[in-house]
Amino acid sequence: MNIPNTELLRRFDVPGPRYTSYPTADRFVEAFGAADHAQALALRRAGPAALAQPLSLYVHLPFCESLCYFCACNKIITRHHERAAEYLRYLESEIGLHTLQLGRGQPVSQLHLGGGTPTFLSDAELRHLMDMLRRNFRLQDGGEFSIEIDPRTVDGARLRAVADMGFNRISFGVQDFDAEVQKAVHRIQPEEMVTGLMEEARAVGFASVNVDLIYGLPRQTPGSFARTLEKVTRLRPDRVALYGYAHLPERFKPQRRIHSADMPMPADKLTMLALSLEALQDAGYVYVGMDHFALPGDALAVAKRQGRLHRNFQGYSTQPDCDLIGLGVSAIGRVGASYSQNAKTLEEYYDHLDQGRLPVARGLTLTRDDLVRRAVIMALMCQGQVVFESIEAAWLLDFRSYFAAELARLREFEDMGLLEIGDAGIEVTAQGWYLVRAIAMVFDRYLQADRDRAKFSRII
Repeated sequence: MNIPNTELLRRFDVPGPRYTSYPTADRFVEAFGAADHAQALALRRAGPAALAQPLSLYVHLPFCESLCYFCACNKIITRHHERAAEYLRYLESEIGLHTLQLGRGQPVSQLHLGGGTPTFLSDAELRHLMDMLRRNFRLQDGGEFSIEIDPRTVDGARLRAVADMGFNRISFGVQDFDAEVQKAVHRIQPEEMVTGLMEEARAVGFASVNVDLIYGLPRQTPGSFARTLEKVTRLRPDRVALYGYAHLPERFKPQRRIHSADMPMPADKLTMLALSLEALQDAGYVYVGMDHFALPGDALAVAKRQGRLHRNFQGYSTQPDCDLIGLGVSAIGRVGASYSQNAKTLEEYYDHLDQGRLPVARGLTLTRDDLVRRAVIMALMCQGQVVFESIEAAWLLDFRSYFAAELARLREFEDMGLLEIGDAGIEVTAQGWYLVRAIAMVFDRYLQADRDRAKFSRII
């Protein structure tokens, strides 16, 4: 099955970016602000992209009722559900400011609600949010409209309500079915709860149901995680997202509640990954790339086979590479040759909007070199290959000369059987596809320059 052996996995068990963007978000600067983002929006409206490409929307809903100790997301823990109504009022203001720059009725082919816990909002509040979006944007027929769901916050009736709102893809946060692991991370959700919701989701008819799993959590063992994998493959979700837990308590305060003595040994974590790769492929899942698996008939697996895979801040996507508008506290967007991120605290986010400004706190305008390297990195991450001629034609450069140092470094990967360098380009092998982050890192000019990788999660 061309799965890397544990020795190879161990060799690449190093920190590195996930490349949902290039340059990565840690390179954003505060010198980029609301005026820069407004200019990027105005340029889109005036340019051909406004006619040729639909938008992608991401809405960040930060509230959660309880704290999961492993979580590194930007969230607000509260049981005061009335806070959602105030947040929606500010979201409406932010949407209005974007519409002012873009014009009303811009087509949208992809929408994702993340958090936090989007289902912290009531059905009425979620409907109100969808109405706001539809008044300002045109959600296209056949688009991908997805929402993250905490199984502890919904039942069958809520799933049907979500479908009636127009969502056709849902993602359940499962992480692990083991009761001891759930206790250690403060997230108790019995297996029966998820099983019942999966049955309901199938009855409702969502186009795709995803399940999130995490390996490397406290009190996990290879044996316990193998049992979770067996249960998940029996449930047969359309997609599985398998993430390695990044234990960074110095950066993420909730993780300080996890006892170090409960953490699995690095060798056990690698074993869990190897077991997962084997179990999911044995169950018929296609390895899409970078933690993502899908059944062969799922749109993501089809896009992988047909070379139509794309990548944005939400991960792999079937949608064409398009501008992304990030709405809500801490949301990240991409418009043209720029990235932007909203203020990370509610106080700052609300303050910007109270003053009638887009709530952008930082961002980046990409240089020509950034754009060239982004094209190479995304080709590797999505297609598993780089065709020299296509990069040369698009950017008027000689690939072998421009990337001479990078090609020299890649010879080591070639010797390990992870890729092949030919006259026409670079081709990632079946085994190399599992380690594509490490290959992409070679082209990351910022990473190669400072070598400060401790801020990233580990590749494995």
